[in-house]
Amino acid sequence: MRMRNLVAVFGVAALALTAGACGKDEPAAGGGNGGGGASDSCGDLHKFDTASGVAVAGSTTFTKAQSRGNLIVGVKADQPNLGYKDADGKRCGFDIEVARMVSAGLGLDPDKIQYKEIPSANRETAISGGEIDYYVGTYSITDKRKKQVSFAGPYFIAGQDLLVRKDDTSMDAGKTALKGKKVCSATGSTPIQRVKDEQLTEASNISEFKTYSECVSQLLDKKVDTVTTDDAILKGYAATAPDELRVVGKPFSTEKYGIGLPLADKALRTQVNTILEKSASDGTWKAIYDETLGKSGSDSTPPPLEKY
Repeated sequence: MRMRNLVAVFGVAALALTAGACGKDEPAAGGGNGGGGASDSCGDLHKFDTASGVAVAGSTTFTKAQSRGNLIVGVKADQPNLGYKDADGKRCGFDIEVARMVSAGLGLDPDKIQYKEIPSANRETAISGGEIDYYVGTYSITDKRKKQVSFAGPYFIAGQDLLVRKDDTSMDAGKTALKGKKVCSATGSTPIQRVKDEQLTEASNISEFKTYSECVSQLLDKKVDTVTTDDAILKGYAATAPDELRVVGKPFSTEKYGIGLPLADKALRTQVNTILEKSASDGTWKAIYDETLGKSGSDSTPPPLEKY
């Protein structure tokens, strides 16, 4: 699939989510292409062995999921190699594989997951209201959010970084090399605000669009020099076009991605942390990373858990 086609498709998907529309419930491997997806095929998803005889005493969330026979998981659909849908409606990406891995670890068939596309602003409401069982989608763990939901993890540590054209080495020093460079990011995002606050480049060199896909298009057309946001998102784009794009690899912030869970369900949080811990030690985490974000050429390792 050509990179520009992917950019166009994800631009449409992201605009739909920006408008605040919540995706329709759909099975993992079925349904149409609503909510946005890529025009190529996901290929084979990771094969997980579904655990048997799992019990999570004291977890009402798990009890309800076990009774219905599947989990309901909140996700994003506009992030290549993190969370998206292909032309057949199949979910793909690192976050999707993490969601499937947790489902298998809980003893529920990952192929029976129902996914809901939840806009970022609605995540806490969806979790606390029981609309979803858990959320996996570049969801940063913060003290403020921990007052409304709980988190297992982190399962990935991201940081603000730079996406550049592969042959451009002028920004390899990271943020200190941005003076005089044309920088693009999403309107109102934390990354572009950091660029402004720290005066990393001149105001006249800053471009903002509704979606990161539009910024990537600008980068490919040589209208901007770099796109900045969390490196996990940037790796997703780089993985779709490793011959054209790369991530600099000098992050200048810290974003700890966690699995969002109901605030009072400590039992489920503990169980999910156990699943994540096992995936780090037995190589499963590394395998699903290499199959998704690792295609960008950037390596990574599982972070230590922060149990509470």
